[in-house]
Amino acid sequence: MQKSGDHIAITGMGSISPLGYSPDEVWQSYLRRESLLRPRTFNDEKAAVASLQKPSEDIIKSIRLEEAYHKHLDRTVLMAMHCAREAVEQAGWERDDSGTRTGVNIGSSRGATGILEQAHDSYLRNPSQRMFPLTSPTTTLGNISSTVARDIGASGPEFSHSVTCSSGLHAVFNGIAWMRAGLADRFLVGGAESPLTGFTVAQMKALRIYTNDSSAEYPSRPCSSETPLHDTMALGEGAALFALEKLSPAELKEKKRSVLGVVESIGYGLESSPTATSTTEDGLALRTAMAMAIEGTASADPVDMIILHAPATVKGDRSELNAIEIVFGGKIPVLISNKWYIGHTFAASAVLSLEYALLILSGDDYIDFPYPVVFENHRRPIRRIMINAAGFGGNAASLIVSKVTD
Repeated sequence: MQKSGDHIAITGMGSISPLGYSPDEVWQSYLRRESLLRPRTFNDEKAAVASLQKPSEDIIKSIRLEEAYHKHLDRTVLMAMHCAREAVEQAGWERDDSGTRTGVNIGSSRGATGILEQAHDSYLRNPSQRMFPLTSPTTTLGNISSTVARDIGASGPEFSHSVTCSSGLHAVFNGIAWMRAGLADRFLVGGAESPLTGFTVAQMKALRIYTNDSSAEYPSRPCSSETPLHDTMALGEGAALFALEKLSPAELKEKKRSVLGVVESIGYGLESSPTATSTTEDGLALRTAMAMAIEGTASADPVDMIILHAPATVKGDRSELNAIEIVFGGKIPVLISNKWYIGHTFAASAVLSLEYALLILSGDDYIDFPYPVVFENHRRPIRRIMINAAGFGGNAASLIVSKVTD
């Protein structure tokens, strides 16, 4: 990806999730090694989910109260607004003037889930009642990026999209492509998802992949060797956004202290499968994505770590591990996950993994699985991390990020 001589640098990030709303708080949550999944009742049944904790919830409420328009926004949009403000402030970006074009692309698997379901439920209860006039713009996917763009004063291209669970990484890919094409000067990218609703939980349970261990110490256990024949997927909510800039080698060296990481390469893939989740045994889509990302990196050094997609389903986990074995052969990197902490956050999952990767690179430490898994990790210095994502429909994405070196 650096054949043109420039670099894609991450100069700011913001997140909000059950882990917290600031990098220090998020890292401390990781160090505690405790699952944040808790039992919650949906449709008169308990399900393990990871919700925002009170300090983070207070931030969302405060944004909602800032002005009248915010009152009608879905929490997916409000989470994205918080993340955008944090990322832009850290990057030191000012509001766009006539000479700057900042793009915004936020992926979301389901979009404004809560508001949409509330509006639909209200209609079903009383179809003759006049609908709230803002229902359509506030219940569609598109208003996530457009609202964020207005909030931060961006004047470049703004668009939202859904590529299911890989939507967050595809937003990163889009930002890179627009900047390389010269159509934007910088890009704010990431994913946001708030799927903790009765309808969404019922959908996942209908697939028979949701964990039945809502009160266990670790309700969701990706790659577990203790429950190799049981699906233990669980849902969480969250968002993470990143400020991307295209820097020359000289600019990267000058900004080294403020650059969080460099996107070395990306890869993507697609496969066809008759299963409901579009998963094949050998993980063709992920194999293609990982191989492309490896081929595109400017370094001959191996990937030191992979933050797995691993949704904690038998087929999904096995498919990804088989793909990794095929791509990497006998040189398997360290494999980790954060889904045993916060469950599966759909479009936000991979960008929350990207945040985790940047925190690991900044501190040279990581947290292994707290339960036995089907592989063995061997600790090593971590300089280059691959993040994987796979989504319903058979799509996959891989990104390699590294720390800035001299």
